Amino acid sequence: MDLILCHTTADFDALGAAVGLTCLLPGSKIVLTGGAHPPVRDFLALHRDEYPLIERRSVNPQSIRSITVVDTQHRDRLGKAAEWLDLPSVKEIVVYDHHLGQEGDIPATQLHIAPVGACTTLMVEQLQQQQISLTPSQATVMALGIHVDTGSLTYDLSTARDALALAWLMQQGASLPVISTYRDPGLSPQLQQLLTTALQELEYLCLRGYTIAWVTLKTAAFVPGLSSLASQLVELTEIDALLLVNEYPLGEDESRLTVIGRSQIPGVNLNLLFQPLGGGGHSQAASLNLRGVDTQATLEQLLEGLKASIPHPLTARDLMSSPVRTIRPETTIAEAQRILLRYGHSGLSVVDAQGQLVGIISRRDLDIAFHHGFSHAPVKGYMTINLKTITPDTTLPQIESLMVTYDIGRLPVLADGQLVGIVTRTDVLRELHQADDEFQTFNPLHSPLPTPHSLLTTNLQSRLAPQLWQLLTKASQAAEKRGWHLYLVGGAVRDLLLAETADQLMIKDIDLVVDGFHKSADVGAGVELAKALQELYPAARLEIHGAFQTAALLWHKDAELDSLWVDIATARTEFYPYPAANPEVEASSIRQDLYRRDFTINALALRLTSPRAGELLDFFGGLLDLQAKEIRVLHANSFIEDPTRIYRGVRFAVRFGFDFEPRTEEYIRYAINSGVYDRTAQHNSRTPALQTRLKTELKHILEAPYWKSALQLLDNLQALQCIHSTLTLDAELLRQLRLLERCLHRFDPQLTLVHWQMRLEALIAHLKPKYREKVAKNLQLQDDSIHRLQNLAQAQAEVRELLPQLQRPSQIVQLLKKYDLPMLILIALQSPRSLRKQIWHYLTVLTHIQPILNGNDLKQLGYKPGPQYRQILDDILAATLDRVITNQPEAEQFLANNYPQ
Repeated sequence: MDLILCHTTADFDALGAAVGLTCLLPGSKIVLTGGAHPPVRDFLALHRDEYPLIERRSVNPQSIRSITVVDTQHRDRLGKAAEWLDLPSVKEIVVYDHHLGQEGDIPATQLHIAPVGACTTLMVEQLQQQQISLTPSQATVMALGIHVDTGSLTYDLSTARDALALAWLMQQGASLPVISTYRDPGLSPQLQQLLTTALQELEYLCLRGYTIAWVTLKTAAFVPGLSSLASQLVELTEIDALLLVNEYPLGEDESRLTVIGRSQIPGVNLNLLFQPLGGGGHSQAASLNLRGVDTQATLEQLLEGLKASIPHPLTARDLMSSPVRTIRPETTIAEAQRILLRYGHSGLSVVDAQGQLVGIISRRDLDIAFHHGFSHAPVKGYMTINLKTITPDTTLPQIESLMVTYDIGRLPVLADGQLVGIVTRTDVLRELHQADDEFQTFNPLHSPLPTPHSLLTTNLQSRLAPQLWQLLTKASQAAEKRGWHLYLVGGAVRDLLLAETADQLMIKDIDLVVDGFHKSADVGAGVELAKALQELYPAARLEIHGAFQTAALLWHKDAELDSLWVDIATARTEFYPYPAANPEVEASSIRQDLYRRDFTINALALRLTSPRAGELLDFFGGLLDLQAKEIRVLHANSFIEDPTRIYRGVRFAVRFGFDFEPRTEEYIRYAINSGVYDRTAQHNSRTPALQTRLKTELKHILEAPYWKSALQLLDNLQALQCIHSTLTLDAELLRQLRLLERCLHRFDPQLTLVHWQMRLEALIAHLKPKYREKVAKNLQLQDDSIHRLQNLAQAQAEVRELLPQLQRPSQIVQLLKKYDLPMLILIALQSPRSLRKQIWHYLTVLTHIQPILNGNDLKQLGYKPGPQYRQILDDILAATLDRVITNQPEAEQFLANNYPQ
């Protein structure tokens, strides 16, 4: 006998999953291990005969071959049927569930647990895979399971998989009238009476902007359907969290306690709250049953846990952009427009000589004034002066209410009368959107990553090497002591999210950003923090550079941290005065610091400091792009301002196996085809993004194992034009690069040459001779590289002319020895096969032949040391190469004939 067990007090999801399993396991039977929710009970009163249900008492335990458990991982939720799990005749125990993060105690041989809104969804997916059709009655009860457990797809844990499952069940004939009847059956007369009592006795508490409530109902016996009563209470009172306690007697001296929990507070997980007491469920809905406990003590324990888990509400301090760009009332309309363009703002705050806020002017106001010919007029005639302001401690709900009530797009933040920040409508919408997405599962590499929020609050320590975790902990403590926020930003966050969950990462390059502008506009915050860390890590070398006091701590082959590089900077914004220039940077906030970055997957930040340590900042959809494996640029003009971003994008795409998002690829091609780089180079002597910074990106690419694929993608995007407008990766250049790898492998196994630089020289050497020196100098290569490329054409011509005419090995050596190995390799790459063979023979054979006699031999033969030694040895080597002499006696005779004493 194959059994399918539903948990006690079965709900529609358990029943629907069990019914779906009977279609997957023909001949199996469903056992309700202990009662059912009232709607389920009423449904089965009419439809029981349509499903293979049997009572527990009719089961012969000795005949059980397999057991499948649905919608739970805990044996205590199976009632007396849990005894069957220990029978020796049971060879297979399978568990299907959708409650993540639980440590089950069922001895399962197979576990199927997935982050979906309803367990029934897992059965639907298997039915679809096996192309099994359902009857309308089967489809109806399964659809009920998904509807009830996902709130008809409105609960936060609902997923697209649940929606697709429901759509398929409708195609299979699920009855909407039946679903409508049982999905929300209303309250029984007994529950209606208890609802009245609960509304009268409900106790409330407001904490951190949320309202939590609790009530204890004492009844003469167990009351079915309390979960419906709890949901009704939440709906009627609009509370954010509820603990509904039902106490009833089991006998004369013992009572039983049932607790139903409901929560709509982001970040509160009732499942984790109830688990220590033996309960469980979802993050938003959970329950537990206890015997012989103190009701009041239990309620107080749960209340304390609930209050502790309520997150601190976001405030204006967390949302605001700071420092605020301000102008004086006398600033002209034209100048205000120029400032908006520079910083990308949609409005500007206007302050008087004492720094007091006197007005705000929007881009729209400026555009209208400019349109009517008032570019010379001061902004004071057009600014808004009736302002609504907030303080740094104003909460997000209060900010949202102000914006909606007064239709305001931006709210200045004042502290002690001084303007310290501004919150815009975009800031609010972004935060609300993030809250909605917070509990969605992120799983780019099919590893069971938790939600972004829980990943960073609970699993960060386990995902980093212990010594790195300790370093970040000390850094965050030092920042907190100074009242600053500290963030891990960029590639380290990206790599944490992409790494397999079992990995402990030892990241070699870490970027930290200090955001202290909610406290003090001190641009030296990064340096101060770096110095504090160096006191704790004296082995690290401290480097300070940059106009805004960026600092770096460097370890070299340290016993614990190996060769670690930690950059610590103050949050900043940037502006490019012209394309390919170095950006001008100004201290700013973390939000604006992330906004200045290249791609969404690199614009992620992890907050390391309290009160919301572990929070992930993702303002631009970087998580979704990681999941979609796409490279998406942040700004339309990004590649025009900085062409090195094209090369970084290519590097990331090839390294991670990602694709460019179509619009991003369009921006790349437009920037290259626009000719902006050539025009910029003609009008500006310094274009670092086409010079030193481009060389740095080429170094990263050409020293990576994927360099060939990266070059091919760069060529496909026509981005090699950033090196020179005529450079393409044609078939001949590909052949030369393949040959270069053979040469480096054969002639430089000890890596005495800089291989990435040799690859770059090969690229430049493929250009016409008149361009080579200019490109090498533009990229600021080392002097020996520039000299090589400058003289390559002449050397090639000389070798091509003379080498074919030389017959004796000594002549070949005499010609080629004046060129170093890198030059000979470059010559060989562009030479015909016959010359390459001669150069190859020279490098593999002739250079290894030594003269039969050396200086010591000459001394023993009576020759006095002096300048003549060099000529004698050269002649002996030439004779050895040409096989004129082959042994020492012949060499001594050669000496006697040519250099008599």
